[in-house]
Amino acid sequence: MPNFEDTFTANETNLIERVKNLFNGSIQTKIASLEVLPDLIAHAGTLMVEALLGGHKILSCGNGGSACDAQHFSSELLNRFERDRPSLPAIALTTDTSTLTSIANDFSYTQVFSKQIKALGQSGDILLAITTSGNSSNILEAIKVAHQREMPVIALTGKDGGETALLLNENDIEIRVPSNTTARIQETHLLIIHCLCDIIDHKLFQHGE
Repeated sequence: MPNFEDTFTANETNLIERVKNLFNGSIQTKIASLEVLPDLIAHAGTLMVEALLGGHKILSCGNGGSACDAQHFSSELLNRFERDRPSLPAIALTTDTSTLTSIANDFSYTQVFSKQIKALGQSGDILLAITTSGNSSNILEAIKVAHQREMPVIALTGKDGGETALLLNENDIEIRVPSNTTARIQETHLLIIHCLCDIIDHKLFQHGE
């Protein structure tokens, strides 16, 4: 009869190695991103700063974990990042459940972001669109409407960029994480969001020295 304690210890050891592998995978994805993304992130941060200085706002959207990232970004701007400073105009299009469910029910889930952009987006505003696959239909519709509103798009993607990469124009920026694993992409998206917040604080308020 197998010894329960020995079996538990062996399983725990396997789990520890599994956790180490996950940490290493995340680290390697960030190292790979470090090689290709800093210029794009700096460009995107500068574009956001220019929009904010011009009296414009940043709208953000995504699905699932990317919805959390969209809300994370807007909260950092509306409240604070690492230091106290004036609030900055940002709206996460993922938070109003009455609006989201009414659009999804009366029209389609594909339009839950695009209809909000039609009402809230103005020329010079920025859309921060977050999608690990690049193929989310509601993100694609959001980008189309942003273009109609003359809003630059900053897209956080992964894998091969999907249809999002094909939809972007010369005024847009795609920041594509070099990974095919959704969890690794999302982890790096959060780091990118923090980089953007740091750039905004540094450029506007000389924070993040």
